[in-house]
Amino acid sequence: MTGEMAFFELGVEDTERGRAFYEGLFRWTFEPGPSGGGFMITTPNTQGGMHGGDAGASPYVFFSVDDMEAALERVRDLGGSVDDMDVEGDADSIARLGRFKLCRDDQGSPFGLHQPPTGA
Repeated sequence: MTGEMAFFELGVEDTERGRAFYEGLFRWTFEPGPSGGGFMITTPNTQGGMHGGDAGASPYVFFSVDDMEAALERVRDLGGSVDDMDVEGDADSIARLGRFKLCRDDQGSPFGLHQPPTGA
């Protein structure tokens, strides 16, 4: 399913306030995130997440890839870049959620890649 939207991430200053807002607006459900400081979001059709300490952030959109290393190489080959920030978490999180990487296209616009966990 390469190229499909796989995940979104919302950055807010205060995750509890963010939770109350989006829960009230969309009726999304929230569970503690893998880092313990944010939330996993359940929506009708796409998984999401929320992290704190990022007031005014634009949402991050992650697109599905079958092979993260090959996709990252392709990003670079096409003139894009891969951010150094590691958003994957610990081994347990990777096993449950898969791998995530933040990238930028050849014009500097941000997007993310998501490789689902093995067997998903």
